[in-house]
Amino acid sequence: MNYGGRGIIDKKKLLNSSATKLETKLGVFCVKILLIFAIAIVVGGSCLVFGAFQGIIESAPDISTIDVSPNGYATKVYDSNGEEIQTLASSGANRTYVTLDQIPVELQEAFVAIEDERFYEHNGIDVKGIIRAAAIAVTNGGLSQGASTITQQLLKNNVFNAYNETTIEKIKRKIQEQYLAVKLETVMSKDDILENYLNTINLGNGYYGVQAAAEGYFNKDVSELTLSECAVIASITKNPQGLNPINYPDKNRSRQIQVLSNMLEQGYITQAQYDDAVADDVYARLEGLTITTSSSTYSYFVDEVIEQLTDDLMEQYGYTETQASNLIYGGGLQIYTTQDTDMQEIADDIINDTSNWPSSTQFSINLSFTVKETDGTYHYYSHSTMYTWFTQTKGDSSFSLTQTSEDKANSLIKEYEEAMLADGGTLSYESIDFVIQPQVSFSMIEQSTGYVKVLVGGRGDKTGNRTLNRATDDVTRQPGSSIKPLVAYGPALDTGAITLATAIDDAPYYYSGSDSKLVTNYDKSYRGLMTVREAITISENVPAVKVLTLITPQVGYNYLEKFGISTLVSPSEAINGNHDVVQSLALGGMTRGVCNIDMTAAYAAIANGGVYTEPIYYTQVLDSEGNVLIDNTTSNTHRVLKETTAWLLTSALRSVVTNGTATAANFSGQPVCGKTGTTQNDTDKWFCGYTPYYAASIWVGYDDNSTKVNNVNHTRIWGKIMSAINDYTGDAEGSYEQPEGIVQTEVCSKSGELPSDLCSQDERGSTIISEYFSEDNVPTETCSTHVKVTICNDSGAIAVAGCTSTTTRILTLKESVTTPLGASDDASNYTTADAAYSITADQLTNFCTIHSNTATTTDSSGTSTGTSSSSTSSSGTKTQQETKSSEEESSTEETTTKKSSSSSSSNSSNKSNNSANSSNN
Repeated sequence: MNYGGRGIIDKKKLLNSSATKLETKLGVFCVKILLIFAIAIVVGGSCLVFGAFQGIIESAPDISTIDVSPNGYATKVYDSNGEEIQTLASSGANRTYVTLDQIPVELQEAFVAIEDERFYEHNGIDVKGIIRAAAIAVTNGGLSQGASTITQQLLKNNVFNAYNETTIEKIKRKIQEQYLAVKLETVMSKDDILENYLNTINLGNGYYGVQAAAEGYFNKDVSELTLSECAVIASITKNPQGLNPINYPDKNRSRQIQVLSNMLEQGYITQAQYDDAVADDVYARLEGLTITTSSSTYSYFVDEVIEQLTDDLMEQYGYTETQASNLIYGGGLQIYTTQDTDMQEIADDIINDTSNWPSSTQFSINLSFTVKETDGTYHYYSHSTMYTWFTQTKGDSSFSLTQTSEDKANSLIKEYEEAMLADGGTLSYESIDFVIQPQVSFSMIEQSTGYVKVLVGGRGDKTGNRTLNRATDDVTRQPGSSIKPLVAYGPALDTGAITLATAIDDAPYYYSGSDSKLVTNYDKSYRGLMTVREAITISENVPAVKVLTLITPQVGYNYLEKFGISTLVSPSEAINGNHDVVQSLALGGMTRGVCNIDMTAAYAAIANGGVYTEPIYYTQVLDSEGNVLIDNTTSNTHRVLKETTAWLLTSALRSVVTNGTATAANFSGQPVCGKTGTTQNDTDKWFCGYTPYYAASIWVGYDDNSTKVNNVNHTRIWGKIMSAINDYTGDAEGSYEQPEGIVQTEVCSKSGELPSDLCSQDERGSTIISEYFSEDNVPTETCSTHVKVTICNDSGAIAVAGCTSTTTRILTLKESVTTPLGASDDASNYTTADAAYSITADQLTNFCTIHSNTATTTDSSGTSTGTSSSSTSSSGTKTQQETKSSEEESSTEETTTKKSSSSSSSNSSNKSNNSANSSNN
């Protein structure tokens, strides 16, 4: 380096040169430009950030419009004794709201200590917490601690619903969350914020809020929690799944110790309290605990309560079905039902007792699957299409969906699915379920109130919610003879068309119409003249059809409507030309059939003195604040039968159980009444009956209605259930109080009239019986059915004066004995069981022709009438011809003036009579 004088002069010249000065100025200028540009970037960026921040703030919800209260509350369902039987909750709604004064202070402090230690000091955001979290993030290279306050968490859960956010969305939400947290604390107290928070948080296992968690984990009210239990619950909220005290007790224990330590450090508890809480082995109390969540399977009863309440909310409040469902599953309702859970358990146990069912296991295939075709379209298949494919496409008429081997069933399913996948499609969905068969339904109502006490929609495991309920209108089946008291006998008694003593000829009889069908009984026999009581007791078909024909099917239909049968089809609403105003309605030949609960309610009306009460599944519904939403305690009722009619019908139905087709339903302790019903081929079996306290119906059959029910005594199952329930209730033996207007009178069972001298002389024994009547429908005429006749032993015709070998008999006068139908008619193959003891009007005029032609007959009073075979004398004796003419006229008059004991005409016809099921029992 040259530091001499000359060097200094040269350096000075260089610095002062114009080139150097230009270069310096240019450098300074560039620096200034860069500085200005940098400042501009900083200022511009700041403006952009500020603008974006301002935009985010301005787009935040208005603090005056937001609602930080929880969005959904669990609905509780209670039985008739006020015991909780079910929780209904949609996702995130399994909570029960409690106020802060109901929540232990220890639990409040536990959450504050672990989640937001400066909760009572900050204004909504915790600046210290934010700085600490940021420092830890820089040190550890990631976020290991959150800085959200309880206020922010409340906003996050109930205002922002922050789930599955992107990074940008999370930043935006965090800014708005902090802004609103500050705002919220200016309009809401700390206590209100904490109360809403403690009722909102997810505490695992489907529990939301501290009350649901206390009940779920510790089976106690939140107010009863101990300090150690409070710490367990407060530990969950950081990770509801990973810190679940049932599934991960060790992890929850570590967090619990941290909660207790924080409480000790922050002065909420003493060292002694800390030691006691740590020493409490709270997790031992949780071992083996079975957790029931809102996803559990509802009972058939609860299923129907949901259906009924949905309908009522739509009808009474104008809700849509979705709105009603949202309220039921998330509105925090309290539903008080009529179910008696002890009675329900009795019925369920007996119905599922394998000793009541065939030893061979049968089940039906319940299948659904979806095929995605190669072109992207989807096709849907089920067990119904499977049945069609096997029986029609393959022509296998023996195929049945009811199987006894799961291996065989699975092979059939595989064969069908492979056929549907033959074009290259793929299986995108499949559901296979095997349902035990035969199936059953049972319902029981307290007739005095209409309260449904028991509902069984099927036997076997119930695998889903709101599934097929065979006890309600989900399923309708033909009722068989169980409909007779409702459609024929009850209405006919009520209108005065018959009495219990009315004699009806159980003989071959056709439905009306050009293409009519012969009415047959269950055993294809006919028993002849019988009373209405006897016809009901042994369940004969012909008398029921004749009675309905007498009052007309329209009248019977109208009564069924009043009895609450909801499945009727009127002529104006005919389905493929079929409706229910037909003669075959007397035997249960219905277009749609009936549902179990309708039959129970109808029989309950008879038991209730003729007053129908609409079935009630719940008495009251309260909203989340305890206000009455629906009051169902007042029953909807109307009279169907006169009180006297109901009592008379009850008397007849009592005979069914004591002497008829339903003796297996009888049990000691209560007078049981009821009626059996069996459809053609035994595919449906019913018993509908009642005691003085409860009415109940049972149905047994196969779901696909294709198989005969064998080896199942459904009436005995009914009796077992009702007897066990009677033992449980301890009810005193009841009775059916006889109302005013009932009288008891002796009558002839072959005519239904007052007895004559001949009635006691019937060859089968006296036909004089004592029967009950409504006082306005007591018989007044004397029996004209019994006649005394003298028969020629040689000719078998009515004896005349010349007959020397005769027999005098007391016979019943009928329209027909063996039936006058032609040989081509199927009815010609039948005779009535009383044919040997009966005579027709035609036979009364069939005099002996092989002896002297003067007849001797005796009328019903026993007075002998005879004529001489000689010409008329001066004393006025008639000639033989005059005598015969006179006798024929007398006989004809006797026949035409006699009150007919059977109904043989009809004012109604319908082709559906041709397909009516023959029913009995």
